[in-house]
Amino acid sequence: MINVLAAAEWGGKFEGVLDPINSLFDFPAYLLTDLEVFGINLGINRTILISWIMLAAVGLVFYLGTRKATVVPSRFQAFVEMLVDVNRTIALEIIGPKGLKFVPLLTTFFVAIFVLNFAKIFPLFMMPPTSRAAWPAFLALTAWFVYIGVGIKEQGFGHYFGETLFPPGVPKALYIILPPIELLSNFVLRPFTLAVRLFANMVAGHILVVITLVTIHVFLPSMPVGWTVGTMALIVSPLVFAFELFIIGLQAYIFTMLTAVYIGSSLEGH
Repeated sequence: MINVLAAAEWGGKFEGVLDPINSLFDFPAYLLTDLEVFGINLGINRTILISWIMLAAVGLVFYLGTRKATVVPSRFQAFVEMLVDVNRTIALEIIGPKGLKFVPLLTTFFVAIFVLNFAKIFPLFMMPPTSRAAWPAFLALTAWFVYIGVGIKEQGFGHYFGETLFPPGVPKALYIILPPIELLSNFVLRPFTLAVRLFANMVAGHILVVITLVTIHVFLPSMPVGWTVGTMALIVSPLVFAFELFIIGLQAYIFTMLTAVYIGSSLEGH
């Protein structure tokens, strides 16, 4: 299928060598192209620009929605309050009353991840920054530092790590194997799975959207046979975009919910 698309796109001159899959996500720097630190190029590329624009738009929405807050909210204010209420509900149901102070953090996670994911199907961008490993890794490490910091603050350094690595109430003989399992589970796999889950879903979704749009672009104008494939892709495309919109929201919710679960487990000992 990919070979047919490539051959059609290049007018039959395709020689059987495809660009690496990473070319879908690799963009040259637009600004500060020569800026390097320790051999790492820190130029501003398309992914960074999309991130800045989407997050600035969210900041503007929250500012406009709350700058003249009233007791009887307007529709715009009610929309912004709804976003906060969703995360307040997550905090209260998963963490408990102590979770109220984490509502700003959870709201930031949910909204930021949603809009960065949404860039995947936004017409001007069609590229989710979260399909680059740096963003999921940064978000997961932030959650990691928060829940470990909460555990140390609430329980004390020794008590937190002691009860995490040596859970009370289990047979002493299991302490031979439990510490490495708990260490791997709580301090390595948690942030790793948070990052990989978000990253993998966004990469897969981006590839699906690209294939759908390229199929329409290549086959729809092709007569007399190719247009049938293009027409089918065009008919299916709303379903693809609807499915991706569902995944966009679902991944934002899952990341936020799991962060709340990890914070809740750090607030209280076993």
